Amino acid sequence: MNDEFNHAVNAQEAAPSPLAQLAKQYGLGEKFYDFRGECRVFSDTARGAILQAMGAPAAALTTSQSVATEKPACLPAVVVRTQQELHIDINLDEQPSNKLILTINTETKQHIEWQCEATQLQRMDDGSHRITLPADLPLGYHQLEIKGKKLRASCKLIIAPTQCYLTTDINEGARHWGLSIQLYTLRSSQNWGIGDFADLRNMMTAFAPHGCALVGLNPLHALRIADPRYFSPYSPSSRQFINVLYIAITEVAEYANCVAAQQWVNAHQTQLMQLRATSLVNYTAVAQCKFTVLPMLFEEFQRTHLANHTEHAQRFHAYVEAQGEALRLHALYDALDQHFSKTPESNWGWRSWPEPYHDPHHAVVKKFAKQHVWEVEYFMYLQWVANTQLQAAQAHACAVGMKYGVYADVAVGVDTNGSEVWSNRSLHVEKISVGAPPDPLALKGQDWGIPPQHPLQMQAEGYQTFSRLLRANMQAAGALRIDHVMSLCRLWWVPHGMSATEGVYVHYPLHDLIKVLALESVRNRCVVIGEDLGVVPNEVREALKQFSVLQYKVLFFEKLSDGQYIAPDQYPRNALAVVTTHDLPLLKAWWTSADIRLQEQLHHYPDEATLLQVKRNRERDRHQLMQAMVNAGLWHWQAYEPLPEYSHALLRAAYVYAGLTNAALLMVQPEDLLHMTEPVNVPGTNNEYPNWQRKLTEDLDILSRSREVQEILQALNKSRSGNNPNAW
Repeated sequence: MNDEFNHAVNAQEAAPSPLAQLAKQYGLGEKFYDFRGECRVFSDTARGAILQAMGAPAAALTTSQSVATEKPACLPAVVVRTQQELHIDINLDEQPSNKLILTINTETKQHIEWQCEATQLQRMDDGSHRITLPADLPLGYHQLEIKGKKLRASCKLIIAPTQCYLTTDINEGARHWGLSIQLYTLRSSQNWGIGDFADLRNMMTAFAPHGCALVGLNPLHALRIADPRYFSPYSPSSRQFINVLYIAITEVAEYANCVAAQQWVNAHQTQLMQLRATSLVNYTAVAQCKFTVLPMLFEEFQRTHLANHTEHAQRFHAYVEAQGEALRLHALYDALDQHFSKTPESNWGWRSWPEPYHDPHHAVVKKFAKQHVWEVEYFMYLQWVANTQLQAAQAHACAVGMKYGVYADVAVGVDTNGSEVWSNRSLHVEKISVGAPPDPLALKGQDWGIPPQHPLQMQAEGYQTFSRLLRANMQAAGALRIDHVMSLCRLWWVPHGMSATEGVYVHYPLHDLIKVLALESVRNRCVVIGEDLGVVPNEVREALKQFSVLQYKVLFFEKLSDGQYIAPDQYPRNALAVVTTHDLPLLKAWWTSADIRLQEQLHHYPDEATLLQVKRNRERDRHQLMQAMVNAGLWHWQAYEPLPEYSHALLRAAYVYAGLTNAALLMVQPEDLLHMTEPVNVPGTNNEYPNWQRKLTEDLDILSRSREVQEILQALNKSRSGNNPNAW
């Protein structure tokens, strides 16, 4: 009896539970290895909450019985690469006894049709049948139809290139450098208290002659216009559109003939001067000024151009038509958000609006759009102006000889209350936040408060939102950084009400997404950089390498297991190198431990023992970096000597060291050139620190004319060309 009982128990333990089976079907992980290398098993509680949020069958979550789900005849989207056998797998109940007729309607209206004999189908291990496609299909987004005696199926067919776009000189060994800036931090004598697209263009003019090949920017994504207090570039309203606060008002075409706007600007010079003088961006005051003048410019545009059907108006209409429904919904969201944001309790996005307005296709929303045509067109106009100025900046970069120009950044997610979620709620999963598991920089894990996209829904819609997102951010850029590139493979999902330590990895169709990325990269001639910091699965690293996505290498982190810094010639070729990032301390702060003191003031260390260990680690890292610079011939120092004080020479040596690396691209932060210590962002803080507000300490013209800065840039040019300028 006991033997029978034990056998039954063992058999039950060996068989996966219905929840486990469902979790696998929906892409939920079972376990993972943390930063310490320890195996962590995800709880059924967390996985059950995520499955419920994903819309899994309720019966499978509340009973012990497995719930069968029917496989579609073929996937909603199939992504294949060129230069290999093209095929598609379809699900059939039984081996077909007749011919299949296959038709491909390409995006360029070509019609390709052929027949497939049943004997030509290859039976796969999972029970599906493989059909070989023509080898010479063009790149792009096509539609495939399959017809048989008992079969009718169709899906989107995406043909992608074998790798992302790379410039010829990268393949030939060239190495470039650029400036990495937060656009809003730029100071100038003309802006309105926030860096703008005119400042960007002027920065290109000033630094291109010094050898600058690209200008890296923070995400320029659209924020919520109705409430400028929400200004994190990594929690935008929409990633497909632009933050219109970056519009250079006096360079809008309509400004030259708009008397009302000119009068307002002339009467408020003192206020604008005060906004320029602040050390922090006053987003509320900046927005108040810009959104006072921008409607004047739109009215001028209506009177002068729209009413007269001018060529300028035709360009606007062409932009609106090209952007399509996505632009209309975004502008409609902004109009609604402004309409309802009249009181403090209703100014936090669509979730605070009356219930019927939560659905962009509801009758009341359609009625609002008809009654507020002016407002909707006004917000479309703002996007057109912002896009025009950004495109002009990129064209200017090419004109002044910059190899890449704009190096854009696409955030990993969006504000749950913003336009992107409201416009496509079925794609986003409610009651879940994206974050990161515990790591040395955040021992309690991270909850970023942004909603994840549903991987199965992404596939069901043929990845059209993903491809549109990439296209929007590549069209005015020579390079694009994918923030948290691991999101192509998996994301850390945290159910609302649980801590970030209780999250679960949910997997995404990596090989489909990276092929779509390659297609858009090649079409837009845009180099791709994957921000691959943290715990990166091997399959992601292999995919990045296979598809020529540049790695992201931070000097502070590039160390061997014994703590020594990696020598410059050991850096990978296909990489972008930085000394530090917007989430890490500036070089001077790192060397002087100003960042540790700031973290201590913010009470980020759980106890004195942790603080002491952090200080010891930093002292060791400083010694190791100094030894690495000595080994590279950039400094004279002996291990028994005290470390030198921070200095301009030390800054130069560190950047020359980074410049000597094999990495194809190197980014320089102006804050380091200005010897600043205040970070632009402190992860894990909200109101405790003024994140995303701190400006540069000097104007652009002073920065570009500085002899110290010019001397470092000259040294960088030598190091990037393979010569060691010897910093000591």
